[in-house]
Amino acid sequence: MSVVIVGGNERMATQYENICKEHGCKAKVFTKENSSLRKKLGSPDLLILFISTVSHKMVLSITQEAKKNAIPVARIHTSSVTALKTALAELNSAAL
Repeated sequence: MSVVIVGGNERMATQYENICKEHGCKAKVFTKENSSLRKKLGSPDLLILFISTVSHKMVLSITQEAKKNAIPVARIHTSSVTALKTALAELNSAAL
């Protein structure tokens, strides 16, 4: 499974990737707004948006791209490790 994480804290990017590995997922983490972000999304199984650390403009552009490519989006208000683990656990339970 593949996951794209948009937002979050820069210093926690490697922790986000390690947590995804523990849950059997490959992860791409984008903590900053990037002009070529739409091209780098690819087609993941889940797109996780950390709402509190992302600009409104970025949320709109990412959700439009996800809708266009039929990618499910999980909107999480905090960028904590616990919130990420919960989202990944829900993804794994839905996949079973």
